[in-house]
Amino acid sequence: MDWVRTHFLTCLVFFPLIWALPLLVPAFANKSIGNNKEGPGFSAWWALVGAAVTVVASACAVMAIPDFSSGFVLVERYGWIPALGIDYSVGADGISAWLLLLAAGLTALAVLGSFTSATGNRGAYYFLILALETTMLGAFVARDLFLFYVFWEAMLVPMCFLIGVWGGDRRIYAAVKFVLYTLTGSLLMLVAIFYLARLHREQTGTYSTGLEDLLGLAIPSAHGFVSAQSLLFAAFALSFAIKVPLFPLHTWLPDAHVQAPTAGSVILAGVLLKMGGYGFMRFAVPLFPDASRLYQPVMLGIGAVAVVYGAMMALAQSDIKKLVAYSSVSHMGFVVLGIFSLNHTGMAGAYYQMLAHGVSTGALFALVGMLYERTHTREISSYGGLATGMPRYSAAFMIIMLASVALPGTCGFVAEFLVLLGTWRASRLAGAVAGCGMILGAVYMLWMFQRVMFGKFSNTGERWTRDIDFRETILLAVFVVTAIVMGFVPDAVFSKADKPLAAVLVERGRSG
Repeated sequence: MDWVRTHFLTCLVFFPLIWALPLLVPAFANKSIGNNKEGPGFSAWWALVGAAVTVVASACAVMAIPDFSSGFVLVERYGWIPALGIDYSVGADGISAWLLLLAAGLTALAVLGSFTSATGNRGAYYFLILALETTMLGAFVARDLFLFYVFWEAMLVPMCFLIGVWGGDRRIYAAVKFVLYTLTGSLLMLVAIFYLARLHREQTGTYSTGLEDLLGLAIPSAHGFVSAQSLLFAAFALSFAIKVPLFPLHTWLPDAHVQAPTAGSVILAGVLLKMGGYGFMRFAVPLFPDASRLYQPVMLGIGAVAVVYGAMMALAQSDIKKLVAYSSVSHMGFVVLGIFSLNHTGMAGAYYQMLAHGVSTGALFALVGMLYERTHTREISSYGGLATGMPRYSAAFMIIMLASVALPGTCGFVAEFLVLLGTWRASRLAGAVAGCGMILGAVYMLWMFQRVMFGKFSNTGERWTRDIDFRETILLAVFVVTAIVMGFVPDAVFSKADKPLAAVLVERGRSG
């Protein structure tokens, strides 16, 4: 037990992967329970137990963070590649800890939600989900840039297979597009990381890719957009912007979401998109303060365009899953606006938006997956009057939809209010455009809800009127309760995250 306490984060990160290894044994993974041949099978229950243990461990990591502390806890650091100054260095603070809990919680809910929808080799399916969880957790706790890059790239492998093997008709196209976009941007980030290591050697005599070491570097910024600092920022920003994703680098997202299985969409929207925002907060802004200030008008403009563009594209969709996918483009635009407001209010709003979006949009994809499992169509025009035959489903959908459009009392309101306030202080034009995006967001969500739930009843069989069962009720109840609790008690998050978020701006020599 002492060893586990000493290496808690390492155990947390790699436990899902190790726990998932037996799922690769065909006889073990395909074993059924009792006489229910149509049930989830042993592999699903095994994966759920592992995911649940990870949730508990992630909650312990959150509780280990002292209130109003900006430092890292549970720190581990060991030499990895000494010749290049690369260490295995991990630690948690108020920023990473809540994202750990988000990743662990959504993974567990994704496993639970796929009990009846997973097909084919279920052992491999659940192995990939748990392996993906390890890469996400590792990225959130990495304090060495090269280690972060390794986890960042490793995410591509399980998600690519989840889309490419268990996805829809155009799954190969979507998987390849997802990999090419992300890989291209991240290669530039790798080049920038090694340049920083070389710069550290020039200034101190030793190579290092540790975040704390690199924060102390003097990076030239005297020549504006062609300075070393600006070019390095651009390399990092491109990689993070693709993952967010920002317009016009977003085109991989609708394809990936539409083709991915439900569990893949929940994790992709709920966690993987947050890697871009987290990267801006943890690395790009504090490492390159002058470049962040220089690029501020550009990033605010792109963020505002993303908010409106994503909302307008969502408004034009006839496929309900693609509508939710484009809503992610709009909502993540708020994250970028908050970060590059470069004040504490906006930064806090951007962070809360990442958590709120993970809950609300993850829930929306779960809801869409339940509907598709019953109807085998995603066309909004094919639905209608579902509130009559599926009242419990409709009630859960309504609450989550209202959280997505930032109704007061839900998680989305706290996030978007803080982002708009911070953005208004930085740029009134960007704030006004983002406000228009909020209105459009309410329009497309409410219009979609009206057509699906209260349109002409399209009853073509019992499958349309089968309301959610006990398992699905538990799944949606977790989402609904979380969305409401986050709307009323945001201090639970900010008591841990406030000081680290302020420290992001302090590193720039500037506070909000």
